[in-house]
Amino acid sequence: MSVPHETIHPTVRKLATATCVVALLPISMGALVTTLGAGMAFADWPSSDGQNMLLYPWFRDFADHPEKFVEHGHRLAGVIIGLVSMALFTAALVLERNWVKTCAAMILVSVVVQGAIGGARVLLDQRVLAMTHSLTGGAFFSLCVVFRLLCSKGWPRWNQQPDRRLTPLAAAIVAITPVALVAQYFLGSLLRHFHMMLDEHLIGAAVASLCGCSAAVCLLRSENTLLRRCGLAIASVLMLQLMLGAGAYLTRFGLPLIGFVATMGSASQAVLCSLHTVFGMLLLASSVAGTASFVVLYRAGMLRGLRIEMSALSDRGTAL
Repeated sequence: MSVPHETIHPTVRKLATATCVVALLPISMGALVTTLGAGMAFADWPSSDGQNMLLYPWFRDFADHPEKFVEHGHRLAGVIIGLVSMALFTAALVLERNWVKTCAAMILVSVVVQGAIGGARVLLDQRVLAMTHSLTGGAFFSLCVVFRLLCSKGWPRWNQQPDRRLTPLAAAIVAITPVALVAQYFLGSLLRHFHMMLDEHLIGAAVASLCGCSAAVCLLRSENTLLRRCGLAIASVLMLQLMLGAGAYLTRFGLPLIGFVATMGSASQAVLCSLHTVFGMLLLASSVAGTASFVVLYRAGMLRGLRIEMSALSDRGTAL
């Protein structure tokens, strides 16, 4: 997919921004649902205890049934992101060109699929569907972030900023980072939903952090403003994610060496574990945005240093 130089209609850009922001509502509520084990607070879907989802007395459960309050909040957040994605698709259909319409349609379809997976998780009472719902949520949010990036006013300017510093090794690091983060997110989902793979998740954290740091350094060295911003985003979110990961570990498993004992069900555990999941999605989205920007700029001919080195490597391979 090529990104033209023409600017995106302001209405579409604003709705793309709203989609990214609103998407954090079901993501955050969903993370809290998993942390509290409230995924089966209701045995029915799309109704809630046999009542219309939109008419259910939500605040009645705040004190007596917090698990229902959180789960129903997650459902309402899903309705909101559905409405926003419908508005985005409608605006793109009326105001924009084909590639924008295609991306907006993908976002809307993804919301529908997410809702169907969440509903199937309740109706079939399957934890594996709950984990799938979380994984596809990360993919959906990454799609929203990349689309918003493609709608930015700065694209015409970024497409005119050549880079001569990036190398084939840097390209490989940037490309492999989202893969490492997806694998780490998968291990984290196994830990949260099935209480397994703790050691593997800790090892994966070291690998994913190394990849993320390397990708951030590569992008920060770029002469292109967009790639530098992506590198800064990856570095910032990774630092916060590591801090939240340490907090989530301490509040869930404790640290006997210093006499710290975790309190199951504590507020700090619920907050830190949930935020760790949310920032995991933010980190994944940041890395995907960096890779997507890298690919689009390469195809636009802006990564001149990389093109020269790739051509040289190709010529050597042909000579051999």
